[in-house]
Amino acid sequence: MTAPASAALHAKLSLLAPALGSASTDLWRTAAPRPRYLAYLRGMYDVLRASVPLLERAARRCAELPPGDPTAAPLARYYARHAEEERGHDIWLLEDLAAAGATPAALPDTLAVELAGAQYYLLEHHHPVALLGYIAVLEGNAPAPWLADRLAAATGLPVAAFRTVREHAALDGGHLADLAELLDALPLTPGQQAAVGANAIRSADLLIQLFRRLARTGSSQGEP
Repeated sequence: MTAPASAALHAKLSLLAPALGSASTDLWRTAAPRPRYLAYLRGMYDVLRASVPLLERAARRCAELPPGDPTAAPLARYYARHAEEERGHDIWLLEDLAAAGATPAALPDTLAVELAGAQYYLLEHHHPVALLGYIAVLEGNAPAPWLADRLAAATGLPVAAFRTVREHAALDGGHLADLAELLDALPLTPGQQAAVGANAIRSADLLIQLFRRLARTGSSQGEP
């Protein structure tokens, strides 16, 4: 019996779960939590500012699929709805940075560019279903519910500097459940399912690299 698509994707990502967990833990294991947190905000801003444009482009690409593609309509509805759910989250990051007395980086992080940029390639030159793998990685690695309070205490920054961490800890679990339901309802071909999985694994690897880079550079950055 073939495993549901969501279970198959989870099994693939579980191979990288230990490395992701280690990179996330190391990110917050520091004697200088304030500059590390600011580095995190800047890096995640570079990633999340692309979310809504990617989802909107994915919805439009669904309308360009060949007639009769059974994934087109449900994918388009999902991407349009998820774009609205994600709208403004990049503004939260800017507001968090401002509350912390900081600003975005002058240039975007190259790993963030690679992470989001790969999605544009897949949308334009493959099939919009592949974006689901990227979404699964971002939604499946939300901040822990306790992280905002711990960082606020460690950094001494105001509560207003932690909205993104708080909101994503609360929201992303529900978003991940919606994604699993969609994956299991879509009539995916073996090739489409493989594309979702391959994109998820590559996205998880890049996220690990991003967390590790932030862990290295954050502790060396000065106060804003």
